[in-house]
Amino acid sequence: MPTTHILGFPRIGARRELKLALESFWRGDSTATQLYSVGADLRRQHWQWQLDAGLDLLTVGDFAWYDQVLETAVHLGAIPARFGHDAAKLDLAAFFELARGNAHQPALELTKWFDTNYHYLKPEFDDASRFDGGVRWWIDATADAARLGRPVKTVLVGPLSLLYLANYRGTGDVLGLLPRLIPAYRRLLAELAEAGASWVQLDEPILALDLPKVWLDALAPTYRALQGAGPRLLLATYFGGVEQHAELLKSLAVDGLHLDLVRAPQQLAALVADWPVDKILSAGVIDGRNIWRTDLDAALDCLTPVQRQLGDALWLAPSCSLLHVPVDLAAEQRLDGELQSWLAFARQKLDELRLLKRGLELGRIAVHAQLAGQRAALESRRHSPRCHNPAVAARLTAIQPADWQRTLPYAERAVQQRERLQLPLLPTTTIGSFPQTAAIRSARAAHKRGELDVPTYRSAMQAEIRHAIERQQVLGLDMLVHGEAERNDMVEYFGEQLAGYAFTDFGWVQSYGSRCVKPPVLFGDVARPEPMTVEWSMYAQSQTQLPVKGMLTGPVTMLQWAFVRDDLPRSTVATQIALAIRDEVVDLEAAGIAAIQIDEPAFREGLPLKRAEWEAYLDWAVRVFRLASSGVAANCQIHTHMCYSEFNDILPAIAALDADVITIETSRSAMALLDGFASFAYPNEIGPGVYDIHSPRVPSVDEMLVLLRRAASVIPAERLWVNPDCGLKTRGWPEVEAALAAMVSAARRLRAELGEEFKVGKVLKSLESDALIQAVAGGVGQVGEQEHIEPFGNQHPGCTCH
Repeated sequence: MPTTHILGFPRIGARRELKLALESFWRGDSTATQLYSVGADLRRQHWQWQLDAGLDLLTVGDFAWYDQVLETAVHLGAIPARFGHDAAKLDLAAFFELARGNAHQPALELTKWFDTNYHYLKPEFDDASRFDGGVRWWIDATADAARLGRPVKTVLVGPLSLLYLANYRGTGDVLGLLPRLIPAYRRLLAELAEAGASWVQLDEPILALDLPKVWLDALAPTYRALQGAGPRLLLATYFGGVEQHAELLKSLAVDGLHLDLVRAPQQLAALVADWPVDKILSAGVIDGRNIWRTDLDAALDCLTPVQRQLGDALWLAPSCSLLHVPVDLAAEQRLDGELQSWLAFARQKLDELRLLKRGLELGRIAVHAQLAGQRAALESRRHSPRCHNPAVAARLTAIQPADWQRTLPYAERAVQQRERLQLPLLPTTTIGSFPQTAAIRSARAAHKRGELDVPTYRSAMQAEIRHAIERQQVLGLDMLVHGEAERNDMVEYFGEQLAGYAFTDFGWVQSYGSRCVKPPVLFGDVARPEPMTVEWSMYAQSQTQLPVKGMLTGPVTMLQWAFVRDDLPRSTVATQIALAIRDEVVDLEAAGIAAIQIDEPAFREGLPLKRAEWEAYLDWAVRVFRLASSGVAANCQIHTHMCYSEFNDILPAIAALDADVITIETSRSAMALLDGFASFAYPNEIGPGVYDIHSPRVPSVDEMLVLLRRAASVIPAERLWVNPDCGLKTRGWPEVEAALAAMVSAARRLRAELGEEFKVGKVLKSLESDALIQAVAGGVGQVGEQEHIEPFGNQHPGCTCH
């Protein structure tokens, strides 16, 4: 009889209860006792749903107050000494300092969890790191779950993945910490066994990467040392195939192995051959990262021969934690019945597990009615005219080689663009968005509810655009933006105007901490029925004689930050999106917009985990950007923005995008990222961010000048732009104006140092004096860090480009 389990459940709650409770606690509006109570209620609810679905194991340890990687570290006692906390006495207030920083120490580094849109906090280790034990949250939760009378499996990040994903600031090799770390894991495993855990799931997702041999060599001795320390051990791999390690994994001193058979179905054959009789095999056949219903017939076809071979040693599970999908489809009101019938959120995936188990146990006749309903939904989706647009298919086949490239090379375009734009040396600009005030959000929400008619809403947004243009002119910026008051989010705003996208009411997923996103559902062929941004851009340009950038989201990001259809190659879907964006670019140029920014913050995040697969991805990702951007004349300047990414290993692909200007995040690294651009001899223009928009701290003119001088030492000044790291939507106007004023002043001082002639545009010099700028900058200094609550739309955390 197959055993059913999950690798993890969404922790935020069906109505984002955890988000609301966290932010209330951070504001000081509730106590730690109240927050603990919310967490306990959510855990009990999630366990009850697993019980209702008949799962054989209850999963514990998937609930985390901020992030599961951080919580694994604090359970082991691995807290950076710089915070001054005792791991064993860590309360919630001190714990959140690790995640969010305090007045004296910055937070742990936040970065993407492999190729997902979830962000984890990187543990911070050095030669003095201690692993003497810490909090007991998961031990207590394990004991609570065990009282429900169902076997319990507790989830931990495995020791090798914990070290591999950490920031190591020691003098040797991070693997040198294993002799200290393994006893800590043994101690924790023993405590979990005492609390009632039957199994412990040790997640080792790094096995899906191209691991150096030294890490693979460490696997067997590490797990030999952990075997017998507590409950039975399930080693969990996901996000890719591990068939290259088949013999090693089958010989490991663990009691079971989990495989992601959605991302890498081909690995099953290699692993199931000569499968050890004393180990279980957990088959991840339900997609834990997307929201489409499972083809249960195909899953049963795959699993039936494996069950014949393995019998009770076969377990059934989703491919990975359900953290990456929304909680419950039943709550949705906006989606119509047909579209809903194609989908499965986390609770529905529990039901799919139950059906698979019953079908394997009793035969398909036992689930005949459910399978028939599943087939009908799949057939409906497969043949629906909502998904397939012949005009889009015809347009794809009509693409010509000339559509992928600009009419002239960059060097010749740059001459024409400088003549048209008349910008000074080191032109100043921003990334796109300005503060989304309460008034803006209120007007947009009222319009969405039908309480504000179109003319009144348009007038309100035009007033916000005028304000943004006026403030930028006063500050002395050289290339302006309209501020994006009318936009809820850089993906949702465009998706709502494109055919092929649908949106949910409660399809939230956690990105990190309290930050949640609501990805659109990309279910059908993508087309643009009508212009999306032209009216707003034309209005903004009418308010000034300075150039105003048109602002668009690029095709790769529109793809990456959505739940994408799985019946077409991702490259094909991205090409459809690129054609829609191309139409908008062409219309913006026809409306007189001289510079158009097509943002691709998700470009690098789309890279496959294995380097052997990079070339294929980069080939189509570059092509779709060029398709979107190449329909304009040579004198129209194309910008793009990418944030918080390491680019050095893909710089040829970044250059191949052939954007006239790329803006990137560099302030946190003190411009170190630019070294790669300089070594590569990046040929086009670059705007390295000179200050971090994710902090309310306003840096001084001198600080920005230091960064600009550093940038000018590696990038020729005639190809250098001056801008913040990212968009400004989450900041307040006082700090925005102060920071931009300092930025403009720093640019002017460097121009003077370089001894270049430049034009100042047509705004009044009296409003652009350094004296005024310094006065404004002096009005806002460093303030305490705070969580910027996202009360609107689907803002992508870590990126506020729009």
